[in-house]
Amino acid sequence: MPVYKKGEITKANVTDIKPYGVFVSLDNKYSGLIHISEITDGYVRNINDFIHIGDVLDAKVIEIDEKKHQVKLSTKNTLTSNSRMKIKETRLGFKPLKENLDMWVEEKIKDIESNVN
Repeated sequence: MPVYKKGEITKANVTDIKPYGVFVSLDNKYSGLIHISEITDGYVRNINDFIHIGDVLDAKVIEIDEKKHQVKLSTKNTLTSNSRMKIKETRLGFKPLKENLDMWVEEKIKDIESNVN
């Protein structure tokens, strides 16, 4: 009888992070992998922006290998508001962009022209 079921949400302890995914421990017998494409629906440039070693995550079981005691997992739609990827909003809004855009465009045009000559 399987210990984990496809579609089930389980706790996963992050033990290692590689550029391609996150290794987790589920219990004394099972380990798992959360591939970088299964961390969130958005683009993940750096896994460490979302997850750190030692974190305990809610993860959805997407595949189980009973013989190897390995589980493929997903945290899509399970990362809570304590996710590390946050952008702090300011009251300035687009004002800095508006104030600097003309200058940036002029600088870029000069840069392009100087590289052409």
